[in-house]
Amino acid sequence: MSSPSSPSSPSHPDAAGPQTVPGSPPPPAGYRDLLRNREFAGLYAGFTLTVAAGTLSGFALGTLVDRQTRSPFLTAVSMYGAAFATVLGALTLMSVADGHRPRRTLVTLQCAALAGTAVQAVPGLPLAARFGLLLVLGFFQSLGTGARMGLLAEVVPVRAYALARSLMNITSGGTAVLGYAAGALLLRRLSPHGVFGAAAVLAGVALAVVAVTVREHSARPARRLGLRQTWAANAELFSRPGGRVLLLNLWVPNGLVVGCEALFLSYAPRHAGALLAAGSAGMLLGDLTVGRLLDAGRRRRYAFALRLLLAVPYLLFAARPPVPVLVVAVGVAGAGFAATLPLQERLLALTPEAVRGQVQGVESAGRMTWQGIGAALAGATAQWIGPGAAIVTLAAVSVAVTVASRPFVARAGAQRP
Repeated sequence: MSSPSSPSSPSHPDAAGPQTVPGSPPPPAGYRDLLRNREFAGLYAGFTLTVAAGTLSGFALGTLVDRQTRSPFLTAVSMYGAAFATVLGALTLMSVADGHRPRRTLVTLQCAALAGTAVQAVPGLPLAARFGLLLVLGFFQSLGTGARMGLLAEVVPVRAYALARSLMNITSGGTAVLGYAAGALLLRRLSPHGVFGAAAVLAGVALAVVAVTVREHSARPARRLGLRQTWAANAELFSRPGGRVLLLNLWVPNGLVVGCEALFLSYAPRHAGALLAAGSAGMLLGDLTVGRLLDAGRRRRYAFALRLLLAVPYLLFAARPPVPVLVVAVGVAGAGFAATLPLQERLLALTPEAVRGQVQGVESAGRMTWQGIGAALAGATAQWIGPGAAIVTLAAVSVAVTVASRPFVARAGAQRP
């Protein structure tokens, strides 16, 4: 995915975000520099607390549904079903992410998330109502992601965008792991409703942090928002070959590999925890290395190799090697998830400022939706050919998509905004 110039190159003044000008402070060199930016620190802290609240809430809901229904399907849907609802936001009202008062929009969406989580804490609420709330929260989550990422592109310099996304990706994965562990510990002392209450407290703190630290970016031009505007911007996004191929590579290979991970429990029930932990560790290490240690030029050069790394190690499942070998392979593959960083940088560079939040919201919602699709495809395939063969099949398709789309990704990289 090479291009004549970086997405942050000064030769493209409208590429993405604020540019470095003579006499301005140098771009952040590390995570500590980023966190000295009060607005970024607020967005980051609010994001972390929101992820923690969502993890606790999902764990509590899954536990409650399992205890009441003993249905593995309903339990899985209750824990991950919100991912499917994010696509509803991407298709309907994602244009609100680019309103001329983004702080007000984000605070309002955080209020809605807080209210939905608090209602889940009500004892005796019917399961149908809980699943309805799950869809509503997924919808607001997708809009909130768009608004947050739109603000992120405004509060950090363009050359620090990948660094900021890297930090948020690392934190998201780590917070999810800690959130599930904390949920298990809390359930020893609290009921699921009590865990919902703890999640609501975290959501409330996230709301307060964002409200106090993030300022209103009222310099955005006022524009009409709603269903028609969302569809128009989405149609424009998908009408451009560069945007289409970048979204394809952000969604499909990742989603298929997540489908591989969804089969660990069926493939090796006693070792599934080690495999999942290895994948998470690889993902964190990959984001840390690619986001922190590589500059934009090297991220572009290594993007194709990282996309291959994401799936190729899973082909080892065809030989059924010992579990320790598979643990190493899955950890190595996890580093390939860092390929999203250079792809996201290029997508941002090709996005007009007026719809930047909406496009990033669509990208995030589509990625989450494809993770759900990948898990569903993996489960259906495993029903016919077994989990090991299904893992190899999905990994092979992921590699095929990456290889077949490489020329188009390179072409997208050469496009000017």
